[in-house]
Amino acid sequence: MSPNTNTSKTRARTGGRPPVAIELMPEGVLAAALPGKSESAVYAFAPLIEGALVPGIDEPNLRAPQVVAEAIKSVLADVTPRTRHITLVLPDTAVRVFVLDFDSLPPKAADVVPVLRFRLRKMVPFDVEKAGVSYQVLTEDKTECRVLIAVLPGPILEEYEAVVRAAGFEPGAVLPSSLSALAALETSEPALTACLSGLSLTTSITNGQDLLLYRTLDLPTDPAQRLAEVQRDIAVAAAYYEDKLATQPRRLYYGGVGLAEDFARWTRMSDAELKVVDLAPRPTTGAATPLGNLSFAGITGALAGAT
Repeated sequence: MSPNTNTSKTRARTGGRPPVAIELMPEGVLAAALPGKSESAVYAFAPLIEGALVPGIDEPNLRAPQVVAEAIKSVLADVTPRTRHITLVLPDTAVRVFVLDFDSLPPKAADVVPVLRFRLRKMVPFDVEKAGVSYQVLTEDKTECRVLIAVLPGPILEEYEAVVRAAGFEPGAVLPSSLSALAALETSEPALTACLSGLSLTTSITNGQDLLLYRTLDLPTDPAQRLAEVQRDIAVAAAYYEDKLATQPRRLYYGGVGLAEDFARWTRMSDAELKVVDLAPRPTTGAATPLGNLSFAGITGALAGAT
C-alpha cells in the first residue's frame, strides 16, 4: 500500500506477493517465509516490550522503533527469506476498510485512486490526500461497481515502512491483518469470520469474491464488557448474514488468540448456534522459534498470494 497503490484481488490467490511476510502486533513480530515453491513455510516470533507498538490512526504507532526494527531483523534472520521484499501485515486498528458502491470507475487505473480519495474525504478523520490507499474491484456490471478500499494515514504508513527498511528489508504489499486473513479461507461458500486481537474484533462476511461485511470494533479493557461486546458483535454479524444471504450461518471461521475451541468456550457459543472452526490452522512444522498463542490467519493469508 502506498499513496498511489491499487491492489488486485486482495482475497484471490493470483500471486504477485513476496514469499515472505511479517505481521506486526503489540505482542511482537511474527514472520513466515516459503523456502521454495513446493516447500512448507518456516515461522518465527520475537516478542516486543509493552508499549513498543500501539496501533491506531491518531498518534505514532511505533513508540520504540529501534526495538521493533531489531525484532523484525531477528525473526527474518530465523526464517532466512529468499528476497529482501516482504509483505507487511498491520493491526486492524491502524487501517480503515470500506466497501463502497460507485456507478462506474475510470477505465485507467491511474485515474481510479483520485476518485476514491474524493469519496473518502468525509469518511476518514485524517488527510486522505496523503494517505495510503489500496483498492480491489469486488463486483462490476453496467450499472454498479462495488469496491473494497483500505486506507491509512500517510504518517502511519511511513512509520511502518521506515522500520522495515531500518531492519534491512523493503516493504511490498501492506495489508490489515483481518483482510489478509480472508485469503486463508479454504471455502468458496459464503463465510462468516471473526478475527480477535488484544485490542479489537473484526467480523466479516464473504461470498465468493464479494465482501458483504467488514467491521472492526475497538474492545474495552474490562473483561466482562469485552466479552459482552464480542458476543454482541458476532450476533449482529450473524443476523446480517441471514438478512443478506437468506440463510443462517452454520460456521464461524475464527482467527485470533487461542484456538477456535477456546474462543467458543469463552463466548459460550455452542455448535447448535454456530460451529466455531479455525480460519487457518496453527503450523505443526516449521517453527524456528517458540510461537506462543498467536493467530496465524493473517500471515497465512499473506503468503497465500506469494510467488
